[in-house]
Amino acid sequence: MKNTLMIFVDGVGIGEDDPEVNPFFKYGFKTFSAIFGELPHQGNIPIRSGDKILSGIDAVLGVEGLPQSGTGQTSIFAGINAQKIIGQHFGPYPYSTLIPILKEENIFQSFLEKGFKPAFVNAYPKIFFDYINSGKKRLSVTSLSCLMSGVKLRKAKELHSGKALSAEIDNSRWVSKLNYKLPIIKPKTAANRLIKLSEQNHFTLFEYFLSDHIGHGRIKDEFLKIFRTFDEFLFHILDLLPAQMNLIICSDHGNLEDISIKTHTRNPAFVIFAGPNSEYFYNKIKRIDQIKKTIMSLYE
Repeated sequence: MKNTLMIFVDGVGIGEDDPEVNPFFKYGFKTFSAIFGELPHQGNIPIRSGDKILSGIDAVLGVEGLPQSGTGQTSIFAGINAQKIIGQHFGPYPYSTLIPILKEENIFQSFLEKGFKPAFVNAYPKIFFDYINSGKKRLSVTSLSCLMSGVKLRKAKELHSGKALSAEIDNSRWVSKLNYKLPIIKPKTAANRLIKLSEQNHFTLFEYFLSDHIGHGRIKDEFLKIFRTFDEFLFHILDLLPAQMNLIICSDHGNLEDISIKTHTRNPAFVIFAGPNSEYFYNKIKRIDQIKKTIMSLYE
């Protein structure tokens, strides 16, 4: 089985080599220094290390203003220039007129139509399903795509049994904020779990959004903990990745790379390609709306 693992990271761009504004330079980032030997900035990308390529791709897509999650994620997961279609950047949820396109063109639907097995491994708490059952539909691009395509959204029971990951990687917010009785797991454990789950599917997605939250200046008291957990997780994913598995780590827009402001940026969106098709990915993907088509081309 050909396996592609995609880790979507909300709100991380390629910034400047300035520790005053860029936390990757201020605090260091093991994933970059240990795997690639240097920290990325707009003057040194792409950076290569074996079959791994660290770079940046266009998230603006020819539209004025600051990129937003609704259009950015629709562009990534449906393979369209959502910003150009509606004439603006929009978020955090998908724009209403884009939803019919997302229903037909989202990456989960495309895999299903080709007879392949896609999976979304984030677990959602009971409060989320209560929200859906109440009839409210303000959902992220990924969760909405799954619901429209019939792809399973995982619950607490899958998180308990190791068949899902929490959005914060280590279960800590499920325990501290939602009062679930779960073990706090190490980032390496979460990385191992994600890789094992990915081996069961043709396409596997994990979504991480706390990067955007801390980029906006939220949960300041947890900044370093979140930053370090995120770093350790990505490091172990890249370190443990099976030789035959393709990996794309990508973002929808910049934010975290410049904490001197609390808004998104127009910087290139952060991306890492790894695995046997990394060079192919790098050559084909220069914009966020080219990600889905390039992944799907491996399964033709």
